[in-house]
Amino acid sequence: MPELPEVETIKRILAPQLCGRRIAAVQLVRPEVVAHPGARRFTDVLTGKKIMGMDRRGKFLLFELEGGGRLILHLRMTGQLLATPSDYPKEKHTHLVLGLEGGGELRYIDVRRFGRFWLLESGEEDSYSGIERLGPEPFGPAFCAGYLQEALQTRRRAIKECLLDQGVVAGIGNIYADEILFAAGILPTRAACTLGQEEWRRLEKAIPHILRQGIENDRITPEQYLALQGREYRDGPSFAMYGRQGQPCPRCGAPIERIILSGRSSCYCPRCQA
Repeated sequence: MPELPEVETIKRILAPQLCGRRIAAVQLVRPEVVAHPGARRFTDVLTGKKIMGMDRRGKFLLFELEGGGRLILHLRMTGQLLATPSDYPKEKHTHLVLGLEGGGELRYIDVRRFGRFWLLESGEEDSYSGIERLGPEPFGPAFCAGYLQEALQTRRRAIKECLLDQGVVAGIGNIYADEILFAAGILPTRAACTLGQEEWRRLEKAIPHILRQGIENDRITPEQYLALQGREYRDGPSFAMYGRQGQPCPRCGAPIERIILSGRSSCYCPRCQA
């Protein structure tokens, strides 16, 4: 699943290609990828609208539309978003195509069809997408050690599970949670309520640092992004922990261990993380 760095990368790749472009036509192949409103309203309202800007909130992509509306997308597990020439070969699982005035298309591809779009008209309250329930952005002014401690100090759940809670911090997923906890020297299984002030301060530093590092490591050209079909561009070799069970810890050399925590793989160093 794309996490904050990957969604930020998609935004940075696509925004220069889409902002200022008008949507001339909407081809909705799979209506189920639209969560709100209905398929006909979605098509009618979106047709003719100009894309004024793009933003990101947690793992959501947001398109600011002419007239004050917003198109929101969550890619979920296998969603891909491509800006292509009109004659570019279509992928098998292409479910939505936005034809752009002057040529070119924006295509949504999703093998498992878990991703969802929400279209909000000007002045319409977003009670659909779940964005209003997200915690603070890890790069924003509301995020700090004090906030983390206040939000989590009474929770008995594992700290990794807490970091994956989008209502606590927006954008962290399974991969970057492993990297963050290694950088902070904290076991993923530690109950959040057992962390001390110094450990909260280490998390305050590690979370934005690791996510910014992920954004930098994911840097890619629009041409490379299109050639890779908007997938498999995450820089896996840069990870210290994720997917490296049995390999030596880059800090101390001890074998990296792997456990299953709440149904998800978690890799950690038994010597560096306590």
